[in-house]
This record gives sequence, structure tokens and C-alpha cells, in this order.
Amino acid sequence: MSNYQAVATVTAIFQNILQSAVQVDIDGARVTTVQPRNIGNGTPEIGINLFLYHVSRNPALNNADAMPRSKGATIRRQAALDLYYAISFYGNDTELEAQRLLGSVVRTLNDRSTISGDTIQEAIRVANYRFLAGSNLGDQIQQLLIVPMDLSLDDLSKVWTVFFQAPYILSLIYKVTVVMIEGEESLKRSLPVGDRNLGGVVPFPNRPVVEQVVSAAGRLEPIMANSTLHIYGRHLASNITRVRINGIDVSPSEVSETQIILPLSDLSIDCLRAGVTSLQVIHSIPTGTPTVNNGHRNVESNVAPFVLRPTIKVFSLSKSQGRFEELRSAILNIQLDVMVGKKQRVVLVMNEWSIDNPLSYQFEAKSRNANTDTLAFNLLSVKVGEYLLRVQIDGAESLLSIDKDETSPTFKWYNAPKFTISIG
Repeated sequence: MSNYQAVATVTAIFQNILQSAVQVDIDGARVTTVQPRNIGNGTPEIGINLFLYHVSRNPALNNADAMPRSKGATIRRQAALDLYYAISFYGNDTELEAQRLLGSVVRTLNDRSTISGDTIQEAIRVANYRFLAGSNLGDQIQQLLIVPMDLSLDDLSKVWTVFFQAPYILSLIYKVTVVMIEGEESLKRSLPVGDRNLGGVVPFPNRPVVEQVVSAAGRLEPIMANSTLHIYGRHLASNITRVRINGIDVSPSEVSETQIILPLSDLSIDCLRAGVTSLQVIHSIPTGTPTVNNGHRNVESNVAPFVLRPTIKVFSLSKSQGRFEELRSAILNIQLDVMVGKKQRVVLVMNEWSIDNPLSYQFEAKSRNANTDTLAFNLLSVKVGEYLLRVQIDGAESLLSIDKDETSPTFKWYNAPKFTISIG
């Protein structure tokens, strides 16, 4: 979280980002922060005006630290804000200067939609913003994003006529989210609940509790389809203990009160889905009534998530088009060791295997009508060369292999999976 200078710091950052871009693209262009009704009165003949016209509370984070006092008042240790900016463009209409400025801004904010810590420090160090030297916006944990807003013509007209009370000029609306401003009063919290019961009656006193799911290779090691899971918790053992993964019940190899061992290689591929995967421990408890649910009732643990990374098994290139040194287009087919849901987002990441200004590409997979372990990607305008491959499925990324041969000239380099787009 940051102090009271956070809002002004965001405006300064925004202005600094735009100024750095447009002064390269359009000679003489300047970025101002005046009231829109004052555009033309002392502003440059060509430029951009950045104006913060609206501030709203972010509904997702604003009440994160709200707690009631005993008298009913509320202490808020933080305020979460979204900032709305009108970006206006003006210049010589004959030379389409306003439209050229608009294109420069759209390109710049599309490339720099995330405000990094370096960007914040760069803006604070600018001489014009010395009054922001005490800003600690760079310490904020939540990421700052610049998001374009699609206002209708009617809404945009209201902004200019009601808020600005000025004739409309070419403009765009962007939102910066989320800015966290820290208060000065400390938040008072009561002690946590020591135990839970229902009037002294505990229906499942030994209900299984999952506390952690990790790879047997190490707590910080990635989990893949050939990993063995170590499930840690309490009350995990029962006469009949199963583990439910993605809604499918499987039997673990070893069970104790505090640990369950489950090799994922024992599961069918239909059980494994790349990305965030849900896991529960299920106990089947005898009820004494054989005619109801086969004489058992299920007691379920809490749901514990873990991230399952995909692995590229095989790949092939087809329908390559282009000749000689031209850019190539082709279809890349990849088979994974896990299933991919038809609604999951899949991105192929290609990095040129070179130390001389390597290129990188990203392509989304073709749409799918069913769950599958085989994906197809349309590669468009790719330079001839060797490329390392990664697949991201809902953020879960496949791993690259590293050259471990100490005698190799590429020792400690990433070296697989790799494929070549060749000439001819």
C-alpha cells in the first residue's frame, strides 16, 4: 500500500510514459495536465492533455481491511481506488496531427499496460516531479494496470458537456487500477476462533484436512503428470480413503494420518488437466444401513489446489509456406502428456535459440470442440531459425530442458524442446 501521494504519482507516471513516446513520434508534441476547458490557453499548438476526471472505489479490494468496532463504526486501514483519465489530442487537422498522436498513445499503452516498479521510480526521479520524492507507490503489492475504456458516444458526450463543459475534441478514456492508499490508524482485530462446534455436537470429529500438496521431488519443485504427490494434513487415514482429482476418485498408494502418497503416473490421462487442479481426500464411513448408498457415507476434506504443468511429448510441423529467406507460415501440432479442456486458454511461446538479438513469438491454439491432448497452432510470419517451445495452459507453463554436459559449448543453456523452421 502507498501514502497520500499515490494518486498524483500515478498521474505523473502516466504523463511521463506518454511524453517519452510522443516526443519521438511527433516533433514538438507535449503532454499537459490542465482542465480540458483550458486546452488552447497557454498549451502547445500540438499535444496531448491528460486529465483525471473521476475516481471510484475498487469493489473487489476496497473492503479487504474493513472491520466493525464494538460501537458499529468502521476502521479502514486502506482505500482501493480506480482512476479514470481523459486523454485528449489536438494539433493541425490538415496534417492529421491529433490522429497521429492518438495512434502513438494507443500503441504505447498497449505495449506498457502494466506499470512496473522501475517505471514508478523513473517518473519520481524526473526533475518536474520533485514534489513526489516522498511517494512510496513502488512499495504497493497490487499491480497497477492501464486499461482502455469503451465509452459509448453518448457517455463520452456527457463527460465533455457535464464534467468539462467544453467543446469536444478527439479523446480516449483509460482507467488505472488499482491504487491502494494506506491510512494512519492501525486496524484492530479480535483473536481468531480457537475451535468450532455446533452446540457441543461435532458431526465429523475426524474430518480429513488437507494442508499442503507438493511434489515428492521437493516442496518448491513443479508438479507434472509423472510426479508423485505428497499430500500433508490431519486425519487423512480411514478404512477406505480415496483422493478426488478433477471430480474423479482414485486410490492412493500409501496412507497415514498425516500423509498420503499418490503417483500421478498411476492415473489415466482423463484425470489430469493442466492448470490449477482441485484435490480432496474422501473417507467412506460405514452407516450400518446397507440399503442406503451401499452402506457408506462420504466425508470430504477441504478442497486443496495445486498447479499441474504440461509436458510437450511430440511435435510436428506441416503446411510450411514461404520460400528462401522469406518469413514462414506453418501449422505446428503438439501432443501433451495431459488433457486440455475445450475452454482453457492455450498459448504457444517460441523463443529463437540464438544469442544475436533473439526473436520471440506467441500464438494462441486453434479452438477445440472437446477435451484433447493434441493442439494445433497457426504460425504466421515467423523468421527462419531454431526455436525453443513452451506451452502455457491457463498460466501453467511447460518446462524447458537445460544442457548439463560440462564439455558442451552450450552448457547450462536451455536446449529442448526445440524445432527448426528451415529454408526450402
